[in-house]
Amino acid sequence: MAREYPTVLDLVGRTPLARLQRIVPEDAGTVLAKLEYLNPGGSVKDRIGIKLIEAAEREGKLKPGGTIVEPTSGNTGVGLAIAAALKGYRCIFVMPDKMSQEKISLLRAYGAEVVICPYAVAPESPESYYSVSDRLAEEIPGAYKPDQYTNRGNPDAHYETTGPEIWEQTSGEIDALVIAVGTGGTISGAGRYLKEQKPEVLIVGADPEGSIYTSGEESMHPYLVEGIGEDFWPQTFDRSIVDQWVTVSDKDSFVTARRMAREEGLLIGGSGGTAVHAAIEIAKQLGAGKTVVTLIPDSGRPYLSKFYDDNYMLELGFLERELPSPTVAQVLSAKKTEEPDIPDLITIASNQKVGEAIDLMQQYSISQLPVVRDGELDSLADVIGSLQDRDLLDRVFKNPDALHEDVAAAMQPPLAAIDAGEPLDEVFSTLTAPRTNAVVVAREGKPIGVLTRTDLLEFLAHRRD
Repeated sequence: MAREYPTVLDLVGRTPLARLQRIVPEDAGTVLAKLEYLNPGGSVKDRIGIKLIEAAEREGKLKPGGTIVEPTSGNTGVGLAIAAALKGYRCIFVMPDKMSQEKISLLRAYGAEVVICPYAVAPESPESYYSVSDRLAEEIPGAYKPDQYTNRGNPDAHYETTGPEIWEQTSGEIDALVIAVGTGGTISGAGRYLKEQKPEVLIVGADPEGSIYTSGEESMHPYLVEGIGEDFWPQTFDRSIVDQWVTVSDKDSFVTARRMAREEGLLIGGSGGTAVHAAIEIAKQLGAGKTVVTLIPDSGRPYLSKFYDDNYMLELGFLERELPSPTVAQVLSAKKTEEPDIPDLITIASNQKVGEAIDLMQQYSISQLPVVRDGELDSLADVIGSLQDRDLLDRVFKNPDALHEDVAAAMQPPLAAIDAGEPLDEVFSTLTAPRTNAVVVAREGKPIGVLTRTDLLEFLAHRRD
């Protein structure tokens, strides 16, 4: 009989661990990633949403028809919005303007109202999303601000669920826990639980460059990774839990997240990239035979317009712009520039004489000639053969009378043909084949020139200048 769940909230938690197979070096420890984006709201913040609301209801701080006001980077808002939708509360979420449009649209999809504030201001500024949320909570009748930065329900949720799940899933075989720190609730709660079970477990905080946790108040600066790091010390964070910090740049966070999608098949957010990058550093530090667990806070779906977009990464200098591969036509054009007096395409008719072909080769210093039917050249079908200087030398040396033979008697199979629009890779692979010294270049099926190995070599040499 199929198991039924009373509401979607009963599906929160019990997320799986996935072993990373390709992104971790062979001589490093095992890295296991807890996939929190498989929660119904798509993030680890689902764990605290219902707990904060139900605690407020018990304490009489939130009553039927009330309004929930919360500063959030998006994920906590979704967790709260799901619970609020089932319980009939109004939601107003205040977000910094660095958050992705997908996150804003997602909150509105759950029926929430979203207020956007500038990110690059001090926390105490009246414009900051902390200050604006305070003001709204005071001004709106029946409003309640759960405040994930001060609410003890935040770390407690992870002490009660996340920590025990990791302990059970690893059967206690865990050497390090690596968490990307935001409010500090996850690392404080889960870390405390694991320390109680196994005091020697290493608890590591992963932090964006510019966050107060590893930069200090004097060196703080804005960063792009969303949902982690802070510019003040939240009350929900227990600093004594963290044994070691790893600072991760925006670039390393985003590049790691992109690698996770392409190499591990896991589409994760930027904070997950921070956590995985740090986890790999710890796995290398501890070495083979050790087990490192990290947590993926959310999915990469809200960031498709950001670091999963090549243009976004290029603009930030996080991705090197790959020069488009030159085409065959460009090589042909460069040849024309170098040899302006030589026709683009030199051919000989099948009914002309071998001696005439040799004269033509000498005149233009070429080593091969396409042979065409009756001198006509409207399509590749008119190219019926080829002459190569090495074959002609052998033929004439053995029989001087061969000079007076028709070209048709001396020709070899036609040269390989390639389209002018093909990338350079294609002509390279063709010209490096055995006994292939030249190719006929065609555009829309009509021959327009010949390229040789020498032509290609000269193009590549000048391209490096």
